[in-house]
Amino acid sequence: MIRAYATENQFHRSLNLYSKMLDTELTPDKYAFPFALKSCAGLSDLWTGKQIHLHLIRYGCSVDLFVDAALVDMYAKCGEVETARLVFDKMTVRDLVSWTSMISGYAHNGYNSETLEFFDLMQNSDVKPNRVSILSVLLACGNLGMLRKGEWFHNYVIQTGFQSDILVATSIIDMYTKCGSLDSAHYLFDQTMGKDVVCWSAMIASYGIHGHGRKAIDLFDRLVDEGVRPNHVTFTCILSACSHSGLLEEGKKYFDLMKEYEVVQELKHYACMVDLLARAGKLSEAEKLIERMPVKQDSSIWGSLLGACRIYGNLDLAEKVADRIFQLDPTHAGYHVLLSNIYAAKSRWSEVERVRALMAGKSTKKILGYSWIEFKNQVYKFSVGDRLNPQSEKIYSLLEELAAPMINLGYVPVTDFVLHDIEDEAKEVALSYHSERLAIAFGLINMSPGTPIRITKNLRICGDCHNAIKFISKIVKRVIIVRDMHRFHHFEDGVCSCGDYW
Repeated sequence: MIRAYATENQFHRSLNLYSKMLDTELTPDKYAFPFALKSCAGLSDLWTGKQIHLHLIRYGCSVDLFVDAALVDMYAKCGEVETARLVFDKMTVRDLVSWTSMISGYAHNGYNSETLEFFDLMQNSDVKPNRVSILSVLLACGNLGMLRKGEWFHNYVIQTGFQSDILVATSIIDMYTKCGSLDSAHYLFDQTMGKDVVCWSAMIASYGIHGHGRKAIDLFDRLVDEGVRPNHVTFTCILSACSHSGLLEEGKKYFDLMKEYEVVQELKHYACMVDLLARAGKLSEAEKLIERMPVKQDSSIWGSLLGACRIYGNLDLAEKVADRIFQLDPTHAGYHVLLSNIYAAKSRWSEVERVRALMAGKSTKKILGYSWIEFKNQVYKFSVGDRLNPQSEKIYSLLEELAAPMINLGYVPVTDFVLHDIEDEAKEVALSYHSERLAIAFGLINMSPGTPIRITKNLRICGDCHNAIKFISKIVKRVIIVRDMHRFHHFEDGVCSCGDYW
């Protein structure tokens, strides 16, 4: 019965039966433990999982292949990847399930480099990957922006026959999208047979984050014409696409259309609409939508409005919104930094210091911004002003060489993005060595002429860097593709694909 409930995903019932078995003083065995652990994994119940781990040690079942594989899976799905690895390393025999659990655990907990390394280790151990492991490595390639590695895995998928799997094909589309190769994603989408709503939604999202809102709308209309019923994910994708492209009336239309398809308007849909309204300058309308929406508010939806206050310099509303945010999420560093940005733009340095003191009192820490670039199947990572790369001298020298022609073309540093009350000259120096510029310089030094420079940044690109990269793309005559935490920016000949709307 424990197995039956676990197999049917009735995890609470499975664990309740396991607990009753212990109460009757029956001894669990190697047949009960794997399904009890599966239930813990399904519920992300780490505490119970650890208790069962103690039980299986006590009853001498800690050296069974299936029990150990279930243990690895439980820890990985509960986010304890390092513990899962310890269990895995102690296994004398490892099957496909245990290998796959580790790879999937790494991928879904943000250990992207480890995912790829572990996949290579699995192949070297003559274990053939399955669908789950393939999906995991594609996810990792996309997250890292490793286009060349992703292309290799695409070829591998074709050779092993996995491309006919619609979920794998969709994951490849997503990988190409995240690596900035929209043409490859579009080509594969057109070649994919039997597309389901997940595949359609992925491609709509692809157009959206690359700033092609009209193409996203055209694709949504094609989806409807072909009789595919859009779901809540599809509507999130099309609303987000409208937001990235500033298509306000179209966004309102699709938001209303959800009712026609009987799709419940959830927090994420309202968040898209608030973002769309706010970035279009409709700050009051966005605030009213938040206040009257029937779902519970969270800090992120107010955060969209706070970000728009930064764009439009609305300090009064920013302070009001920040109060609401700090009530919901008092320790989120990003919102404190955003409020500091707004004060800094107004040269309200005493208020900047007050917010910083508030952060210190709440033990909040600013998330370190960094950028990375793929070169010869390796990822090179940069943070602001760092000199850890062996080529740092060349990188800084190149950025200095670019400074004069940038100024000649009209570049003026936007020093509002430096949160210190220091001289303008010092502010300009601080801006010149942001992580994205270091990564771009590395790419220019190492990649052959004409090759697009593709970098990824973990935070939103700052306004000054966005402006600077436009000038750099014109000077070096290169396409520079930057993926930040929200969207893609394709810089070419001094122009960005976002139209300076992001």
